[in-house]
Parts: sequence; C-alpha cells; structure tokens
Amino acid sequence: MPRVKTGTTRRHRHKKVLDQTKGFYGSNTRLYKRAHEALLHAGQYAYIGRKLRKRDMRSLWIVRINAALRSISPDYTYSKFIKKLSEAKIMLDRKVLADLAAQNSDAFKAVVAAAQK
Repeated sequence: MPRVKTGTTRRHRHKKVLDQTKGFYGSNTRLYKRAHEALLHAGQYAYIGRKLRKRDMRSLWIVRINAALRSISPDYTYSKFIKKLSEAKIMLDRKVLADLAAQNSDAFKAVVAAAQK
C-alpha cells in the first residue's frame, strides 16, 4: 500500500481554521499559525465572557431593584429589602424582581408591601 501524505486533510483542517477566523485583524485571518493561535485565544475569551455575563447581569438586576426601591422610599435599600423578603419567605429571584421593577411597577410595589409586613 502506498504512503499517503496529509495533503487534502491538512488543507481542509487549515481551511476550517481560516474560515473560523474570518473578520480577525491583520494576519490573524490569513496565516494559519497566527490564525490558529488567535482562534485558541478567542475561545478562551469566549469561555471567560460567558462566566462574566452571568456576573454582570446579576449586578445589573441588583442596580435596577435598588433604583426602584429608592423611587418608592429614599431610605429603603436593596439589602434591607432582600432581608425582609427572606424573612417573609417570598421566593423571588433577582431576575424576576428586576423585571417587575422595570416592567410592572404596581406588582413590584405589591411585593415590597408584602415584604414589609
């Protein structure tokens, strides 16, 4: 059986990497070695970014809840509200509370009133 070199296999593998790096800057989209390194880094950044997005969204929800609470009463803070919620055994997460605060202020005020009782 004759020896087979990696001609088409290597070309397909390189082409796949170069297609994935389309839009990258400079030689990161033209040279295979640079493109492969850039693709590995991009994957790492994407992985880290997926974790950071969760942290950023939670922070955004907290800011929105606190702003809505301050509009109801200037001295009522987020931390006091969360403590009252847990004491009242109201099981709403921050995402739902922030959505209520932004979209349906009457329902949010009802939740705040229920937590204060």
